[in-house]
Amino acid sequence: MRNFVRVLTALLAFGVSGPARGQIIDFESGGLKYKALTHNGVTLMFSPLTMRIRDYAILQVAVSNGSPVSWTVRPEDCRFEHADGSSVQALPAATVINKLIAKGSRGDVIKLVTAYEANLYNNTQFHSTNGYESRRKNAFGEVGSNKLKAGAAASAISFPTTKLAPGQSTDGAVFFPNHGKPLGEGKLIIHAAGEDYVFPVETETHPSER
Repeated sequence: MRNFVRVLTALLAFGVSGPARGQIIDFESGGLKYKALTHNGVTLMFSPLTMRIRDYAILQVAVSNGSPVSWTVRPEDCRFEHADGSSVQALPAATVINKLIAKGSRGDVIKLVTAYEANLYNNTQFHSTNGYESRRKNAFGEVGSNKLKAGAAASAISFPTTKLAPGQSTDGAVFFPNHGKPLGEGKLIIHAAGEDYVFPVETETHPSER
């Protein structure tokens, strides 16, 4: 996100003083659309990935802890409520990794890495202190079958349960089992920092689907 630092600075400033509480900021960078929201000094932002893999719809989620205390964030604390009232909960990272090891392929690896890095590296001014880049160094040391490589890619990209100290940030992909379909219209709810972050989500059509 070329505008990430500017947006994050504004969010944190508002979050400390009060006015931005509950105020969602929408912005676009590199052709990608993002939503960001701050509660208690903790900023969450997300963007849908422009691809799906296996049965999953995938979001890129980034968290920055600007509060004076540590907070733990987990992918399974994310859920999506569809417009019809039904909902789907994101899977723990270990579940996704195990499924991709069991059913992964070289194509899965390529799609995962290409789509995630395309999103991440558009965010030229956002550098996680404990995110994908640091996990990749360990995960991609794996060698072996395509299934293991798919698992290694998933372990680097998947948003893990993470305890963020003040000043730390992280990012990762959050996987929703959705029969390989886009999440569509509804709302994303993420429980973090003792609050529910609620983001309205509109139906979007990506160029590859037109």
